[in-house]
Amino acid sequence: MLTLVKNAQLFAPEPRGLCHLLIADQRIAAVLDASETYQLGTLIKHTVDLEGRRVIPGLVDPLVHYIGGGGEGGFGNRTAELSLDDACASGVTTLIGALGTDALTRTPANLIGKARELAAGGLSTYAYTGSYQLPPVTLTGSVASDILYIPEFLGVGEVAISDHRGSQPTTQELTRLASDARTAGLLAGKSGIVFIHTGDADSHLEPLRQVAKNSAIPLAQFYPTHINRTAALFEDGLRFAREGGRIDFTTSTTPELLAGGEVPASEAVARALKARIEPSQLSLSSDANASLPEFDDQHRFIGLKPGKLSSLFEVLGECIHEHQISMEHALHCASTTAANALKLPQKGRLTTGSDADFIVLSEERWAIDHVWALGKPIFSAG
Repeated sequence: MLTLVKNAQLFAPEPRGLCHLLIADQRIAAVLDASETYQLGTLIKHTVDLEGRRVIPGLVDPLVHYIGGGGEGGFGNRTAELSLDDACASGVTTLIGALGTDALTRTPANLIGKARELAAGGLSTYAYTGSYQLPPVTLTGSVASDILYIPEFLGVGEVAISDHRGSQPTTQELTRLASDARTAGLLAGKSGIVFIHTGDADSHLEPLRQVAKNSAIPLAQFYPTHINRTAALFEDGLRFAREGGRIDFTTSTTPELLAGGEVPASEAVARALKARIEPSQLSLSSDANASLPEFDDQHRFIGLKPGKLSSLFEVLGECIHEHQISMEHALHCASTTAANALKLPQKGRLTTGSDADFIVLSEERWAIDHVWALGKPIFSAG
């Protein structure tokens, strides 16, 4: 049986005008021009009339800490797990989970269990095997077999470089890791991406360039995040994108991080676009439920705050309303680019055959009225 969502002002992410979405089970069976007349017969089980409200793809978040992130500062600072209610209300319909600094008390098994809990609530959930440190922690004994045999594992991450909390991986170690992930991805029909946590050390993204320089691994095999955390890293990230890589900006922040020189994520997108970086090379992630720690100049812990999944939708709005970025380009950064990088062609777009994941925006302000995931409503602001 079919569901007809009528009179949607559609951004797919390109503007499509007033359309009807015909949904069959979990996918979009057709995108219909609302100006034409259709005879759909008795197969329509439900009809929803949006009366011209804007509809955008569900957001794709390439970095979420389902079971909490680090916890620097001791056990009293462990960040909480992501709740299903918060996830459904955020507008993020596709989430990729990761371990962080703590791969001792948090494990890949915990991560997969939480991913499946959230999936049971209607969301599309995936994960990275491994964590900050090398050798990577895995579920089956190796990165390659995790990617090959565990459906949720798309790649490995978030592996830390240029950070005092990482394991200071060598070029050889990073090359071997990327090779294992890439080969397993090819065999499994997955991205095999190596998702990279980038710290604030002066080496920035140079370790990844060394891998590409000294091996057959392309820069695009790496997907570095936190590129807006310092002004110097941001500039190096623009260079990395010009060299052919993708870069990811973190939407969760704190006043302390901003005071320390972080480039606000929406400003980072605007400046990158002005620098002629393509939207297809730029993405946003929330770093939800991570610990956002503050250290002094001797790397001594001062305090932390948790990342928020809702920050992704908030920054999307800032891109559009504060920086006058087109809806299409902003949606690439908040949805489509990550879907492409992670080889999820059914995500990040609203076209025939794509998953029926979408957000219905409020008429009055930048806010979410409804969220649909896999063809079903999972959140209503009312």
